[in-house]
Amino acid sequence: MNTSANPFLDHKQRHVLYGDAHRLTQRTSALSAAKISGAAVAEVIAGLGPSRPSCVLDVGCGRGGTTAYLARAWSPDHLTALDASAAMLDQARARVTEHAPDIAGRVRFVCADFHDIPALDDHVDVIVAAFCLYHAPKPGTVLAEFRRCLRPGGRIILVTKSADSYAALDELVAASGLDPDATRRPSLYESFHSGNAETITAQHLRVDTVAHHQHRFHFTDAAHTARYVATNPKYRLPQQELDTLTERLDTVLRGHGVATDSAVTYVVASKT
Repeated sequence: MNTSANPFLDHKQRHVLYGDAHRLTQRTSALSAAKISGAAVAEVIAGLGPSRPSCVLDVGCGRGGTTAYLARAWSPDHLTALDASAAMLDQARARVTEHAPDIAGRVRFVCADFHDIPALDDHVDVIVAAFCLYHAPKPGTVLAEFRRCLRPGGRIILVTKSADSYAALDELVAASGLDPDATRRPSLYESFHSGNAETITAQHLRVDTVAHHQHRFHFTDAAHTARYVATNPKYRLPQQELDTLTERLDTVLRGHGVATDSAVTYVVASKT
């Protein structure tokens, strides 16, 4: 595996991707607007956990959407939101304060790497790690750290995507000439994806359940597609304004939109 070819596995790219919230906000907003089917991830996670865990760790919390939802759904005594980006934690803190003000005082925000979690051994009831383990070249080392933190009988809920997620967009970007190699670049999710998540997890924890949910998307036109494509780190795009990217994509779309899909996989595991 050539990690330098995958920005999700390149530590030097971390600040570019998550140094501020703008890029991630634009990408997730465009993707959310395109979504036409697929259960809300935070709701699925909430249904996979116990009704009221005492101590919860949300790893790779990002902008805090899942953190805020779980704070309301589970109302734990203690919830730690952990992320390696201080900018993401600022967003998460604001979101929890806005959407779960009654229990915001029970939520702690910690800037740390998931290879070295500042938590006691055998202490956490539930660990949630949604869309983050594919940032680890060796996800097993992170799972070992999760196991250390988890109490015996505790639960881990992992969420990832299929390696071929959004393949139709790769084909579109290649056909437009914006990035002719788009379809040949490694998947952003290559280190931990729907096809290998269960096997990797089983090396460190007891896998209890695995579920695959299909998510479908429709980008309405070239402008909508460009807003997502411009912020997807998989592509090597020329330095162009968004309007120019839109024009290039429309040479293929010709006024139409584009449909694509992704499998979202949930692995629930426990520490025996």
